[in-house]
Amino acid sequence: MAKTEESTVVTTENPVADYKRILAEVLDSRPSGTRIRLAAELGKNRSFISQIANPVYATPIPAGHIELIFEICHFSPDKRRQFLAAYARAHPRRPVMLAEPHRLKTHIFHLPDLGDEVRNAKLHALVSEFVRKLVGLMEER
Repeated sequence: MAKTEESTVVTTENPVADYKRILAEVLDSRPSGTRIRLAAELGKNRSFISQIANPVYATPIPAGHIELIFEICHFSPDKRRQFLAAYARAHPRRPVMLAEPHRLKTHIFHLPDLGDEVRNAKLHALVSEFVRKLVGLMEER
């Protein structure tokens, strides 16, 4: 196995586990609510985040989720490169098309508590998707 300066394992006999280790390392360095926020943004359960971040599970990370994962988890440029290289090794026929990293401004929305975690997650995902689509519309040329 080869290791980088930041202790992330980059090459093993299981290439899917390689990029999952990088994601797990990034998630472990973020605040505790990051996994819940990522699940809500993806419109998934928190268990899905556990599966895609655990090198033991064979569940691959869907290519369509990668850009949002980078955004929510605030990957450093180095971790982003490591992750994409490992992902390409694991899925050579599945190209990942990412937009150039954007400069983002934070805007906090205060949403009502609907009294149900599932309904709250759906509302959060709906508002997040609306904002992403609105920004996409504004960026169209």
